[in-house]
Amino acid sequence: MAGLALSFSVFTLFGTLVLSALPVPQDIIRWIGLVALVLLGIGMIVPAFQHVLEKPFGWIPQRQVGTEKGGFLLGLTLGAVYVPCAGPVLAAITVAGATGRIGIETVLLTVAFAVGTAAPLLFFALAGRGVAERVKAFRVRQRAIRIGAGVVVIGLAVALTFNATDAIQRAIPDYTAALNHSLEGTGSTSALSGTGSGSGTASGSGSGTSTGGTGTLAACQQEAAFTTPTTLRDCGSAPAFTGIQQWFNTADDQPVTLASLKGKVVLVDFWAYSCINCQRAIQHVEQWYKTYSPDGFVVVGVHTPEYAFEHVPANIQAGAERLGVTYPVAVDNDYKTWTAYSNTSWPSDYLVDATGTIRHVSLGEGGYSTFESMIRSLLTTADPTVSLPQATDVPDTTPTDRAQTPETYLGSKRASNYAGSPALTNGAGTFTTPKSFDASSFALGGAWTVGDEDLTSGSGASITLNYTASKVYLDVGGTGTMTATVGGTSTTFSVSGAPNIQTVVSSPGVGTGQVTVTLSAGLQVYSFTFG
Repeated sequence: MAGLALSFSVFTLFGTLVLSALPVPQDIIRWIGLVALVLLGIGMIVPAFQHVLEKPFGWIPQRQVGTEKGGFLLGLTLGAVYVPCAGPVLAAITVAGATGRIGIETVLLTVAFAVGTAAPLLFFALAGRGVAERVKAFRVRQRAIRIGAGVVVIGLAVALTFNATDAIQRAIPDYTAALNHSLEGTGSTSALSGTGSGSGTASGSGSGTSTGGTGTLAACQQEAAFTTPTTLRDCGSAPAFTGIQQWFNTADDQPVTLASLKGKVVLVDFWAYSCINCQRAIQHVEQWYKTYSPDGFVVVGVHTPEYAFEHVPANIQAGAERLGVTYPVAVDNDYKTWTAYSNTSWPSDYLVDATGTIRHVSLGEGGYSTFESMIRSLLTTADPTVSLPQATDVPDTTPTDRAQTPETYLGSKRASNYAGSPALTNGAGTFTTPKSFDASSFALGGAWTVGDEDLTSGSGASITLNYTASKVYLDVGGTGTMTATVGGTSTTFSVSGAPNIQTVVSSPGVGTGQVTVTLSAGLQVYSFTFG
């Protein structure tokens, strides 16, 4: 148990720090643990091999409750295997490791979790040892029992390798599901991480409050979360761009600083290229940039990823080109600038005047005419002699129907309105679509492989969604085809390349309906969004 608690704590706290600095697969710790389990199983069957494994740990003092000395090594191994599958409470710990912010609170949380896990296991281990020492059959057949245990350990390693445990999880009722959803729903990790991927932030909703802002910026964010301010505010000095991995759409792709933009009116726009809300807003932002850049207006699009595929600079640049983005783009993969602004949602906009002060905060879509009026006012203040062109005229396509289906995530980590069978847990499985299910819910059919963020289609894969909207978009990637069927009418789409949004339903007005999307094998789907 000491070995398990120690290795779990060390790998959880420092594993992400080390892995992020090394060109190795992110699940390397799990594979090391699985190999070690196989070696341990062989050691339990072959005594000579067991002595070889135990020799490096012979210096560790042990309480002599028996003649076995391999417990610490077994605990170290199990701790490594346990790291990636210990539940949602680890989100705060792993995000802290990934972002390099490991403080005393994170260490205490990790150790407490490890000790809380090890304590009941220690109780059962000691109780089992007591039974074994008192029952003659165990003492007489000790060798056979050890061989059997070794076979079980090797079998466990094989089962973990091929994700057979996921099938067991689907077959057994999950009494912790409600607790898991409650923990995830609190957004408790967002204050620690400031991240959007898996942190419980408001994706594309245009809502949410600051997770850690201080002073007047926090007040402006709070106001923007519930209203659309119509007058300019003093929201404090704009934080600098920090931790940016890469720039493009700048001169020679060189970095841009806010200090170098003093004297200009700057719009800092937080976005993600596969966010439909961002795509609608970008039409307005791009037009403002083209219209007012000759008069001292600058846009900086801070791309902060929501999904793993949005970390890839080539995907970001291709997405920006598809959307016609010509203003400077900063790749904020580590959420450093996102955190500096205490941002909470995609899209979010911060309007900075010529002195470097934030004068307006906008969260989500809409309010474009008011925003443009503020841009024009700040440009005039910066240069009273300026002669501005006419205001832009871009249609506002922000959805206004409150009954519209909310953004629907499909991966196991964030899906909350799944209505199919079996349970949506990670791993491969065959799913059955119920004859009927609730509004604004989805169900799967055929073979799928479930991941944290996405679903990968297999043989006969389909996904059926009940929706209320005028348009339904599916974020999908890979190479293949998919067919959307609504009211007996089917449309087939070709899918190729990095994940992107495909329109699967388009109707002239908001309505309630059901769409079934069938997919060729190997496609990845991430979420449904609506318009």
